[in-house]
Amino acid sequence: MTAALALVVVSLGNVDFVARLISMFFMVTYGAICAISFLEHFSANPSYRPSFRSKWYVSLFGALICLLMMFQMDPVYAVLAILSMMGLYRLARLGQGAGRDDLAAIFQGVMTQLTRYMQIRLQQSRRRKSRAGWRPSIIMVNGRTFDRVAPLEFMSWLCHRYGFGTYLHFVEGFLDEERFRKSQQLKKQLIETALPYRGLYVDTIVSPSLRSALAQSLQVPGVSGMENNTILFEISTHDPEPVVANVVSSVTFCSSTRKNVLVLRHGDHFFGHRAHIHLWLGWRDHGNATLMLLLAYILLGHPSWHNAEISIFAASPRAELEEQRARLLGMVQEGRIPVTGRNIRFLTVEDADAFKRLVLRLSGSADLVIMGFTLERLAERGVDTFTRHAGLKEVLFVYTAERLLIE
Repeated sequence: MTAALALVVVSLGNVDFVARLISMFFMVTYGAICAISFLEHFSANPSYRPSFRSKWYVSLFGALICLLMMFQMDPVYAVLAILSMMGLYRLARLGQGAGRDDLAAIFQGVMTQLTRYMQIRLQQSRRRKSRAGWRPSIIMVNGRTFDRVAPLEFMSWLCHRYGFGTYLHFVEGFLDEERFRKSQQLKKQLIETALPYRGLYVDTIVSPSLRSALAQSLQVPGVSGMENNTILFEISTHDPEPVVANVVSSVTFCSSTRKNVLVLRHGDHFFGHRAHIHLWLGWRDHGNATLMLLLAYILLGHPSWHNAEISIFAASPRAELEEQRARLLGMVQEGRIPVTGRNIRFLTVEDADAFKRLVLRLSGSADLVIMGFTLERLAERGVDTFTRHAGLKEVLFVYTAERLLIE
């Protein structure tokens, strides 16, 4: 091999060309060694115990200066040398088969260290949380993951760009070796199912009941290091009353954690053309208005909803209409609702049945309707809270436990 290469070089008759080429490969080799040394230092892999140790900043300096010198000598040959090294690495990986990728393992270690550092910094930060800087950190515990895709997709829409979602598939039973093995198998299947949905971390949880699973998951922070501030539940329009009653019980149980609650009711429409979002602000929804608006605008940030329009309907009895108008317009002027007064339509209703008919008439064809609810109304109406607007398509019910501001 050496003799063949030497004959090729002699036949070219251009020693400068060979010198530049060899210099590039020397530099890219030295630079790669320094870069790997730096990354190994940073990933803090306990099994990395080199006989010759250097400081991380020396390794970083060596990698950067090698790269800089390569491009100073000849940018074209520098790019060719780097591409050649990458090609050789891929070729070597193909020859090894499906074994462990050491380079990938190094980068995984680096990401683990970054995540660890950021989580510790977030926990140790003592600064007062800004209500104006709210972003969704949503958790969902659901045992019907593989029967329906609407909850996963809706959660990914809310967490696509602005937030983070933790989805836990609930496995009922006491934790033992058999159920743990089953949960790990389901976790692999869940990861494959969730691949198209960005912004979600998925896992499984084994617990004797859904309530105990909620109690476990709501007491720990999300894997992103952020405290979960919102919990999502889901029901289908085809679910029987006991299933809805179980969701009502879960919402009541979770209210003690002072987290916002979202209940998604989905059906066969599957959000239609994703073109019309209707917000209904009742005379008791002034505490939910900010979060409802915020969620609607977060949805608009997703490519699936970027052409959607938001319509806001504020309904109240005639005697309270002016008070409702003044309150909402005041929120607009203070910046708590980022819309103009012209985008809010004020309507008068005198009772709950009239409100129900009005909602059906104006929002029966909407792709998503966002409505508020309170814990007091949930205690009074129970299952009817989430089933009474049966003529609507997809509905998101919102309860706000935090005091939120939009600036």
